[in-house]
Amino acid sequence: MVLAPENLTTEYASTDEFGANDWLIDEMYQAYQQDPASVDERWQAFFANRAQGGASGAAPQAPAEPPAAATATDTAPTDAAPTDTTRADGAPATAATPEPASPTPAAAQTAEAKPAPSAPSAPGRSYTVVAEGAPKPPAAPHPAPNGESGPQATVESSGATGHDAAPESPGSGMGLSANRPNLVQRKEQASSEPTRTQLKGAPMRTARNMDASLAMPTATSVRNIPMKLAIDQRLMVNAHLARTTGGKVSFTHLIGFAMIQALKRVPTMNACYEEVDGKPFLVEPNTINLGLAIDLPRPDGGRQLLVPNIKGCEHLNFGQFWAAYEAVVRKARKGELAVTDFQGTSATLTNPGGIGTSHSVPRLMAGQGLILGVGSIDYPPEFQGASLRRITETGVSKVTTLTSTYDHRIIQGAQSGEFLKVIHELLLGKHGFYDEIFASLRIPYAPIRWAQDVSAERPGQIPKSARVFSLIAAYRQHGHLMADIDPLEYRQRSHPELTLEYHGLTLWDLDREFPVGNFGGHDGEVMTLRDILATLRGSYCRSIGIEYMHIQDNEQRAWIQTRVEVPHAPWPREEHLRILDRLNEAEIFETFLQTKFVGQKRFSLEGGESTIVLLDELCDAAANRDLDEVCIGMPHRGRLNVLANIVGKSYGQIFKEFEGSVDPRHAQGTGDVKYHLGAEGEFTALSGKTIKTSVAANPSHLEAVDPVLEGIARAKQDQLTDAKGYPVLPILLHGDAAFAGQGVVYETLQMSQLRPYKTGGTIHVVVNNQVGFTTSPYDSRTSVYCTDVAKAIQSPIFHINGDDPEACRPDRATGLRVPAEVQQGRRAGRGLLPPPRPQRG
Repeated sequence: MVLAPENLTTEYASTDEFGANDWLIDEMYQAYQQDPASVDERWQAFFANRAQGGASGAAPQAPAEPPAAATATDTAPTDAAPTDTTRADGAPATAATPEPASPTPAAAQTAEAKPAPSAPSAPGRSYTVVAEGAPKPPAAPHPAPNGESGPQATVESSGATGHDAAPESPGSGMGLSANRPNLVQRKEQASSEPTRTQLKGAPMRTARNMDASLAMPTATSVRNIPMKLAIDQRLMVNAHLARTTGGKVSFTHLIGFAMIQALKRVPTMNACYEEVDGKPFLVEPNTINLGLAIDLPRPDGGRQLLVPNIKGCEHLNFGQFWAAYEAVVRKARKGELAVTDFQGTSATLTNPGGIGTSHSVPRLMAGQGLILGVGSIDYPPEFQGASLRRITETGVSKVTTLTSTYDHRIIQGAQSGEFLKVIHELLLGKHGFYDEIFASLRIPYAPIRWAQDVSAERPGQIPKSARVFSLIAAYRQHGHLMADIDPLEYRQRSHPELTLEYHGLTLWDLDREFPVGNFGGHDGEVMTLRDILATLRGSYCRSIGIEYMHIQDNEQRAWIQTRVEVPHAPWPREEHLRILDRLNEAEIFETFLQTKFVGQKRFSLEGGESTIVLLDELCDAAANRDLDEVCIGMPHRGRLNVLANIVGKSYGQIFKEFEGSVDPRHAQGTGDVKYHLGAEGEFTALSGKTIKTSVAANPSHLEAVDPVLEGIARAKQDQLTDAKGYPVLPILLHGDAAFAGQGVVYETLQMSQLRPYKTGGTIHVVVNNQVGFTTSPYDSRTSVYCTDVAKAIQSPIFHINGDDPEACRPDRATGLRVPAEVQQGRRAGRGLLPPPRPQRG
């Protein structure tokens, strides 16, 4: 209902005691008449004193008999606001003469039809509220200020009364009258005393600290910093963490770490001012205790600001700083902060940009010389309405504003400006900033480098779309050189042809779209360079490195590409549990043998337990493809584990051999002969299908079993006359030095494609501990990898990090039956495993 002010004055004239707020007397007096307890005690005393005539002027008293209009109001809703009690000429309005106690029938009908004012209208200009849809009373003339009668202004309500009868329209239906709005007239608001809450505890301390900070002479330096490179580096870091350890890195983590490195380069910003016995001192702390401004909600709905600190930040790398930062935030949210967490803060970091603030100028506390404020990260205001495509084409970066508020008594503006300049350089990748971050998180590839955008394509210049295809080809050829395949030593691997700069591309091209042909399963589509890089690194530079571009058959290369260049899909929970079961079985078996048979000769699989995961997957895939048998040939190391967990040889028989049963044919007993023996068994796949498995006997000459196993597999295939293709799958396990050093390996490989010796493909698994024949890899072979000999038959090679069991369990949908190299780690070294080679003929 649209309401207009009404005359609510009493029958007594107002005084000048309250000046312009004289209307408050009438409002409070009405509330006092209805319920004396509803007003403050001072107002009760005030009205009681007036009623007794104690105050100056006539005491207001309630009329003996209310007017008829007021009686009607008691039975109708009265949400009208009080009207002005002053006439047009400025004189106070007088109370109107009350109507007769018994209204006429017409007056009674009118009173029932509309809400009446709580008091009769006083002479002068007033307003009447008429409900929409109700009959309008005739306008009664009122004397104007000059004695002439004037029309009464009415305002019709747009309430819901009678609205259903109105014709429907497609408008918004806001229920407002179509009359011209009155912009001056508004509902009067009753004034009240402000709410006063005494500050206690932390809020009280904060208020006193702010008062104390007013005496500190501070100044502020401001610098705008482009965040394009920091955004791209953060995406790379979080993508790696999502695939490995989990967690997320925020911009505050990056800026906070940059602030620590800048304080180490500009130590004067870590000082503070202190007075002792009235003498000024410059205090230079011997450590960096970085305070973090943490805004937390209170139980009463308010907010409180806590500033705990991370101690000894100058000794932390980024990974340690990230962990310490998150630990402090968790303690703050749980309310577990101790007094020591607040002591000794030397510099503070605050981030009001999280709520959109562009920059802030905070206040310094005693004992501090610096507060760094981080503003919001967004495009400049003039570009915030532009399309993302236009922004990308133009090369516009998001920016943030850093403010350095410092104690001007000990720090000069030039030092503060130098401090912000160093942070600017760090966030642009100078001084090895991102290299240190990548190293602390063990990210295997190099970070993106800052560069100027090169967007213009001149005549004769190679278009960027062609450069992108060149980049894709480089990753297919050299991507394995940047893969994380060494579980013993972290190296930030790279290759010149795997950088954007080598191909004339920059970080400004990451969000631009380029045609990709059939790359990544696409057909004549476009992808952003960021998505192209993510697919390439996920396919060739994670914990699996692939070599296959030496294959001359284009069809075979395309077959591998369609199965490798796909987005990463996490394994389901059932697969994770199966991998865990296999690792536990392999680990428990070796631990039991070591504990039970102390001092006996053992060729343990310790550190290379992922080999069992790989063999389990290969046998599972063979069973699901309805092959007839899996034949395994292997050296001593890990043989008992394979016999027990893959072939199914009983533990009792293995332990009996370990207990020293004497072989009458050997004067020295069993010795290591148990590692020469073979066995046959049955493997059960996860689907319930079974397949025959066997391990061929092998003497001490390591690779001597290779041609023997190939002959066993070919003989069994020849006996299965009704079989189609090659129903027997041969698998050979090797050591790294033996695979590269024994000539029988090359002889077996080079004869594999001859018709009398063909078996349909063999999977070679090389377990590499990097100490083969007691020598380092650099002294034992010429080639980069021990499996480079497999390139002689154009076999694809898979280098797999053995510390990643999921990488040792390839996707069953690929159907790989080609030789590959899986690098696998042992506690005494690293391991390499070569899988199958393509079927030919």
